[in-house]
Amino acid sequence: MHDIHYLQDIKHEYSRITVIGDKGYLSASVQLDLFETSEIRLEVPYRLNQKDWKPTFPPFAKARKRVETLFSQMVDQFMLCRNYAKQLVGLFARIISKVSALTILQYINFINNKPIGRVKYALV
Repeated sequence: MHDIHYLQDIKHEYSRITVIGDKGYLSASVQLDLFETSEIRLEVPYRLNQKDWKPTFPPFAKARKRVETLFSQMVDQFMLCRNYAKQLVGLFARIISKVSALTILQYINFINNKPIGRVKYALV
């Protein structure tokens, strides 16, 4: 299921917030529906070939890049998709352990004055 369908759940649980989405959320009707229903502002980066193109607000672009990088690291380096859990409790335990490992590696980089995002080489 595409993650745009989860916006239906968000609009009933939250109000007056800003949500940062990717280019899959460009639908003007979805953005208008969210704002009219719950005053949720959906910030989406424009594509370069769009008529109304404008640059992305830098703090939003930085936050999106950080989230995408973390997702990529969790999938590639920590093999989050392959977890082999037999029960839901086991899945939660494995996810918590992988997120904890990522956090520890980021902290090691932080105390060694290295970029926190380069967790692959934190222990070198």
